[in-house]
Amino acid sequence: MSEYTFKLPDLGEGTVESEIGEWFIKVGDQVTEEDVVGTMMTDKAAVELSSPISGKVVKLAGEPGDVVAVGAALVVFDVGGSAVEADSAVAAEAAPTMAAPTAADPAPQAAPAERTRVMTSPAVRRMAKEENIDLASISGTGPGGRVTRNDFEQFLETAGAPRGRGRRLQRAAATAAAKEIKVIGLRRIIAERMATASREIPHFTYVEEIDITELEALRRHLNEKTADQSGRLTLLPFLGLALIRALEEFPQCNTTYDKENNVLLQHRSVHLGIATQTPDGLKVPVVHHAELLSVEDLAHEIRRVSEAARNNSIKKNELSGSTITITSLGRLGGIVSTPVINQPEVGIIGVNRAVERPVVMNDQVAVRLMMNLSSSFDHRFVDGYDAAAMIQRIKEMLEHPATIFLP
Repeated sequence: MSEYTFKLPDLGEGTVESEIGEWFIKVGDQVTEEDVVGTMMTDKAAVELSSPISGKVVKLAGEPGDVVAVGAALVVFDVGGSAVEADSAVAAEAAPTMAAPTAADPAPQAAPAERTRVMTSPAVRRMAKEENIDLASISGTGPGGRVTRNDFEQFLETAGAPRGRGRRLQRAAATAAAKEIKVIGLRRIIAERMATASREIPHFTYVEEIDITELEALRRHLNEKTADQSGRLTLLPFLGLALIRALEEFPQCNTTYDKENNVLLQHRSVHLGIATQTPDGLKVPVVHHAELLSVEDLAHEIRRVSEAARNNSIKKNELSGSTITITSLGRLGGIVSTPVINQPEVGIIGVNRAVERPVVMNDQVAVRLMMNLSSSFDHRFVDGYDAAAMIQRIKEMLEHPATIFLP
């Protein structure tokens, strides 16, 4: 038996090790060059790895959740013919999608037909495998024809629904009252970061109610002037703009804490994190240099990075570098929440649900659209007075929205 060892390549950004996300192969499988063998999890995203050669799987590095060092054996293949030395394939392993020549394959051979790998997320690829659905049969609506989760679910509702749902019902009937779910990948990273933030940061939470009746009127007016439905404004870009203006007066809140060097980095630019719920868990895509954008441009960027985070088309640099974060549960926003700070930032602003309520104004009862902002600050570096004063400044601008746009 001649073996070829596929080693974990460098996944970039100084990664020295990576967690196994999931395998698409098992020992004994026959794998063709360019087949996706599995995913590896970095701090930012799931990275698909393709086999550099064709062969039979002899050994896998571990199970999902196990950590593998860069350069360590990931998959061992039986390639037949003479052995392939690992050291002669360094270049191929650095670019896992390229083929590595072997003694059994002295010259390239023409493939019977060109295969095109469908672009999609690991989660969708896994569901397609479970449902025995060929992703090539699904028309992708994402960037570059990428098959999104919505594309897959719509396909299930039509051609793939009866067969797929039947299997899911069979699996559900065979499942015990409880099942084990291994905490791996992005969910593990989220759990670790939330635990670290709660353990290390003394959170100071401040909640303020805001009358957004006038802001909502302005938002509706601007949307009526917009023919493009995809460009309609939500409340988030207005809040983002007000936050940016407030940070000019309270720069201590636009700060990150370098724990290793024990220094605070007070930023001139505002790199706005947008906490986004995705099929893989909570991600925080970033609108860099948000202070340079108009309300329309900010709205566009918020939509773009949020959608890219959901369909896994987002760039790595767009998932890092935020200086302060906005989080919103949308219609599930509730009355009040306690946002957990996104380290190494020192502040986070949470948006709660807007509801109409009777409010006393000028000795009269009036129905007004009210919304709470729930904010958290790192009390080591932001005094409670400053935190409250900044939220009050945001409140003032949102209640008198014209002031957001004044120089």
